[in-house]
Amino acid sequence: MAIRFDRTLPILRIFSVEKAKEFYVGFLGFALDWEHRFEPGMPVYMQVSRAGLTLHLSEHHGDACPGATVFVEMRGIADYQRELVARDYPYLRPGVEPAPWNARVMELADPFGNRLRLSEPNAPAP
Repeated sequence: MAIRFDRTLPILRIFSVEKAKEFYVGFLGFALDWEHRFEPGMPVYMQVSRAGLTLHLSEHHGDACPGATVFVEMRGIADYQRELVARDYPYLRPGVEPAPWNARVMELADPFGNRLRLSEPNAPAP
């Protein structure tokens, strides 16, 4: 049997469910797929997703370290940047920059120090 990895689900550490929802759902436009607590008042573990990207967000101490970077290859980076700027989120106004690997990049920092580095390859030269 050949070894195969089917899917990657990054876990990002969060410290506030409300701030996480404001950023990931309200600003980035992700859907809240589900959230779990072992009992009321306990830390949350939740999943958000959009257009094929799924992230796990956790308040649990041992799940992840704050300050991680998730590198995401995507299409439609200019449209997404325009969508985000139009939302007028007070804490972030992302731009798209050229990258040395023949791509355009937009980096988004969440309220907990985690970063989503979105990268769209440039069209190949004719």
